[in-house]
Amino acid sequence: MPTTLTSWQSKMYRNKKLLEIVRESPCQICGAQDGTVVAAHSNQQKDGKGMGLKAHDYRIAALCYTCHAKMDQGYEWTKDAKFKAWDEAHRRTIGWLFEGGHLTVG
Repeated sequence: MPTTLTSWQSKMYRNKKLLEIVRESPCQICGAQDGTVVAAHSNQQKDGKGMGLKAHDYRIAALCYTCHAKMDQGYEWTKDAKFKAWDEAHRRTIGWLFEGGHLTVG
Protein backbone atom coordinates (compact mmCIF):
# COMPACT_ATOMS: atom_id res chain seq x y z
CA MET A 1 0.00 0.00 0.00
CA PRO A 2 1.57 3.35 -1.01
CA THR A 3 2.32 5.87 1.69
CA THR A 4 0.46 9.17 1.47
CA LEU A 5 2.57 12.16 2.41
CA THR A 6 1.04 14.87 4.51
CA SER A 7 1.30 18.42 3.19
CA TRP A 8 4.24 19.28 5.48
CA GLN A 9 6.17 16.16 4.39
CA SER A 10 5.86 17.10 0.74
CA LYS A 11 7.31 20.54 1.53
CA MET A 12 10.48 19.52 3.36
CA TYR A 13 12.92 22.42 3.65
CA ARG A 14 16.18 21.73 1.82
CA ASN A 15 19.21 24.05 1.67
CA LYS A 16 22.52 22.66 0.41
CA LYS A 17 24.39 25.89 1.21
CA LEU A 18 23.30 25.70 4.88
CA LEU A 19 24.55 22.11 5.11
CA GLU A 20 27.89 23.15 3.60
CA ILE A 21 28.32 26.06 6.05
CA VAL A 22 27.81 23.73 9.02
CA ARG A 23 30.78 21.61 7.87
CA GLU A 24 33.00 24.52 9.02
CA SER A 25 31.76 24.21 12.62
CA PRO A 26 33.41 22.22 15.36
CA CYS A 27 31.43 19.18 16.55
CA GLN A 28 28.81 20.52 18.92
CA ILE A 29 29.07 17.47 21.18
CA CYS A 30 32.81 16.79 21.56
CA GLY A 31 34.39 19.89 19.97
CA ALA A 32 36.33 17.96 17.30
CA GLN A 33 37.56 19.94 14.31
CA ASP A 34 38.93 16.99 12.38
CA GLY A 35 37.40 17.53 8.93
CA THR A 36 34.59 15.01 9.51
CA VAL A 37 31.93 17.42 10.81
CA VAL A 38 28.63 17.32 8.92
CA ALA A 39 25.10 18.62 9.38
CA ALA A 40 23.44 15.66 11.09
CA HIS A 41 19.67 15.69 10.66
CA SER A 42 17.34 15.03 13.58
CA ASN A 43 16.16 11.44 13.97
CA GLN A 44 13.04 12.56 15.80
CA GLN A 45 9.63 12.20 14.19
CA LYS A 46 8.56 15.58 15.61
CA ASP A 47 11.19 17.17 13.34
CA GLY A 48 9.85 15.55 10.18
CA LYS A 49 11.93 12.37 10.25
CA GLY A 50 10.11 9.42 8.74
CA MET A 51 10.77 6.09 7.08
CA GLY A 52 13.23 6.97 4.31
CA LEU A 53 12.70 10.70 4.92
CA LYS A 54 15.21 13.10 6.47
CA ALA A 55 14.09 15.90 8.76
CA HIS A 56 14.10 19.48 7.48
CA ASP A 57 17.55 20.92 6.72
CA TYR A 58 17.09 23.48 9.50
CA ARG A 59 16.79 20.64 12.06
CA ILE A 60 20.50 19.83 12.05
CA ALA A 61 23.37 19.57 14.47
CA ALA A 62 27.07 19.91 13.61
CA LEU A 63 28.50 16.48 14.50
CA CYS A 64 31.82 14.80 13.79
CA TYR A 65 31.93 11.30 12.32
CA THR A 66 32.30 9.63 15.73
CA CYS A 67 29.46 11.48 17.45
CA HIS A 68 27.22 11.15 14.38
CA ALA A 69 27.82 7.38 14.34
CA LYS A 70 27.06 7.13 18.08
CA MET A 71 23.86 9.08 17.47
CA ASP A 72 22.68 7.03 14.47
CA GLN A 73 24.06 3.51 14.97
CA GLY A 74 25.57 3.42 18.44
CA TYR A 75 24.33 1.55 21.46
CA GLU A 76 26.42 3.54 23.94
CA TRP A 77 23.61 6.01 24.66
CA THR A 78 19.92 5.37 25.35
CA LYS A 79 17.36 6.72 22.91
CA ASP A 80 16.44 9.43 25.42
CA ALA A 81 20.11 10.37 25.92
CA LYS A 82 20.57 10.59 22.14
CA PHE A 83 17.56 12.91 21.80
CA LYS A 84 18.79 15.15 24.62
CA ALA A 85 22.36 15.26 23.24
CA TRP A 86 21.10 16.00 19.72
CA ASP A 87 18.76 18.75 20.96
CA GLU A 88 21.61 20.45 22.83
CA ALA A 89 23.95 20.09 19.83
CA HIS A 90 21.22 21.57 17.60
CA ARG A 91 20.89 24.63 19.89
CA ARG A 92 24.66 25.08 19.88
CA THR A 93 24.77 24.73 16.09
CA ILE A 94 22.14 27.44 15.61
CA GLY A 95 24.09 29.65 18.03
CA TRP A 96 27.32 29.01 16.13
CA LEU A 97 25.60 29.89 12.84
CA PHE A 98 24.04 33.18 13.97
CA GLU A 99 26.17 34.41 16.86
CA GLY A 100 29.36 33.60 14.98
CA GLY A 101 28.18 35.48 11.89
CA HIS A 102 28.29 32.36 9.68
CA LEU A 103 24.66 32.84 8.69
CA THR A 104 22.85 36.14 8.38
CA VAL A 105 19.28 37.01 7.55
CA GLY A 106 18.70 39.58 4.85
